[in-house]
Amino acid sequence: MTSLEDTDQSIPTDYEIAQAVDKSHIADVVEPYGLDRTDLELSGEYTAKIKLETVERLRQERAANAKLVLVTGMTPTPMGEGKTVTTVGLGQAFNRLGRDALVAIREPSLGPVFGVKGGAAGGGYSQVLPMEDINLHFTGDLHALTSAHNLISTMLDNHVKQSNDLDVAVNWVNWPRAIDMNDRVLRETVIGLGGDVTGVPREDGFILTAASELMAVLCLADSLGDLKERVARIIVAYDSDGDPITVDDIEATGAVAILLKDALKPNVVQTIEGTPALVHGGPFANIAHGTNSLIADDVARHLAEYVVTEAGFGSDLGAEKFMDIVCRFGDMAPDAVTLVASVRALKYHGQDMWPPDLDELEAEDVAAVRGGFENLDKHVRNLQQFGVPVVVAVNRFPGDTDAEVDAVLDHCETDLGVDAAESTVFSDGGDGGTDLAEALADAAETDSTFEPIYALDDSIKTKIEAVATEIYGADGVEYHGDAEDDIERMGKLGFEDAPVCMSKTFHSLSDDPSLKGAPEDWTLEVKEVYPSAGAGFLVALTGDVLTLPGLPAEPAAANMDVDDDGTVHGLF
Repeated sequence: MTSLEDTDQSIPTDYEIAQAVDKSHIADVVEPYGLDRTDLELSGEYTAKIKLETVERLRQERAANAKLVLVTGMTPTPMGEGKTVTTVGLGQAFNRLGRDALVAIREPSLGPVFGVKGGAAGGGYSQVLPMEDINLHFTGDLHALTSAHNLISTMLDNHVKQSNDLDVAVNWVNWPRAIDMNDRVLRETVIGLGGDVTGVPREDGFILTAASELMAVLCLADSLGDLKERVARIIVAYDSDGDPITVDDIEATGAVAILLKDALKPNVVQTIEGTPALVHGGPFANIAHGTNSLIADDVARHLAEYVVTEAGFGSDLGAEKFMDIVCRFGDMAPDAVTLVASVRALKYHGQDMWPPDLDELEAEDVAAVRGGFENLDKHVRNLQQFGVPVVVAVNRFPGDTDAEVDAVLDHCETDLGVDAAESTVFSDGGDGGTDLAEALADAAETDSTFEPIYALDDSIKTKIEAVATEIYGADGVEYHGDAEDDIERMGKLGFEDAPVCMSKTFHSLSDDPSLKGAPEDWTLEVKEVYPSAGAGFLVALTGDVLTLPGLPAEPAAANMDVDDDGTVHGLF
């Protein structure tokens, strides 16, 4: 493979790299792992869904013996630090070392694709293919979720209009509409205007499909029967006495399950180097649990020697939720974790100014790199608290200097006492991740003492405060508004033993997005606690977290186009 840094030609785009790959039929890609065409529902030559009966057969015939490697990161920056690239590249690297590996990642949401991020299928020579399909409509999972979510909305409003036998309190409806597009003007709306024929007027709004509880439900369900049970118990509103009204109460469970029955089947594609990749589900990590589906992880763990999966945002969000929520529901534990760091992210957190000067990040500045170590160190300590071995991946960008990279590697190994490896999987594919893969393989062989950060029978406040103080670094927690009443009500509704999903900004370890590094002397503010009953966890809202982002001043969509022959430009 030709390295991007070894050529004098202009650097190709991700799309150009992807289009130059001679892809294999997806049935041929998965055949060495024990699947054949009868196990697949093909969507063209390069994409397929794995049948649910195959999932059940694998559970009966094979043990889930794969080593599970979780990819997470330090606090994100606006530039993106390469967790997905590292995840895909690691899968390829393990296979280059002769160890059968599968990759499991989330599906992109159209909102971020057309907003700030652009494509979200990896990059360079560590991509999942066909990248344009994965980034856009793919197998229709996001569309099915959007339709199912809005079916619940319209069934609820229709019930209120037709009879309201359930005594729905129209000011206590907590099920908004959903859209898979960044559209800030829809965050708060009023519906039912126009007289009796239109419906009962009330305040409403939209959330991004990835922020919907249905997305979390899909990603935590282990079968169609489990999916129906989870959908049935979703709370969509409360009656005038404060009692919950569920999807089952408005008789929408069966229809929603019909819309989601195909979306539940895991999608399988391939990486640039032919490693199978399961790309399924896409919950946000700042409002939900932030990982791909449990059913995809389960399939992968029955098929491969190593499974590489990714948790969204930094370790304080995605990784914490993976450990405290996902592993509990999936009855699994990571064997090793790799924390993705980069020189420019360290310089970003090491700058003594706000907002950081992004242009300054391009110049060599070892002192600024060292200034960002407090953020890196906090994330390493966070992960070590769970009893899982940690390896730091230094995702190298072309402008990084040897002095800067060496400073990070030396700090990890000398000061932190953790293994670290340089990764160049973007430019070199699997070859650029073999050192990292070898370090993770060694780490995965050590005895794990994995344990979540809190016990399920702890009180709701104890769980919230454990995450706040032990993971975020807060001195304590303050409860504002109706949060105290919410917690009391959650106990009465039977959610005392549920895990807690913290809704927090991803820009900082704290609840203030402007605080970089590892903030000290601060208190977490909790504004609301509500049940995600279908998913099976409580959500604690902190700060201001947007569930429907808006487009930036220069949307990625503005630089996208397609030629008459179908060639796409600007997707990445």
